[in-house]
Amino acid sequence: MFIGEYNHTIDEKGRLAVPVKFRNKLAKGAVVTRGLDNCLFLYTGGEWKILAEKLAKLPISRANTRAFSRLMLAGAMDVSLDKQGRIVLPDYLRKYAGLGKNAIVAGLYNRLEIWDEAKWNTYKSGTEKTSGDIAEQLGELGV
Repeated sequence: MFIGEYNHTIDEKGRLAVPVKFRNKLAKGAVVTRGLDNCLFLYTGGEWKILAEKLAKLPISRANTRAFSRLMLAGAMDVSLDKQGRIVLPDYLRKYAGLGKNAIVAGLYNRLEIWDEAKWNTYKSGTEKTSGDIAEQLGELGV
């Protein structure tokens, strides 16, 4: 399980150090792709397979399912940890997420999200202000 929020830097070659506590889970390979809210999603190989299989079963006759599948699948890239526990984030994904030098790696149970630090702080601040409303809506869903 991935949980927590970690500050990291991205070097000039696009390398990001994965938090030490997550490296074992990603040691056999991982997939990074475009995420929602202009961040990146990082999945273990097993979690990626589950998601990709679900996406492959969506009806291609619906425009929104085609669009979402393209966002997630066409943007995906296999990544592996180097000896220092870093992954290389492709340039097109760094541009998509607007990643600068400072990044946040956020654990969200079955995936990691990679955010530009300033965008994360803005997003988090806005979410914190509306947390009561969000909790009320989730309560209706049984959470």
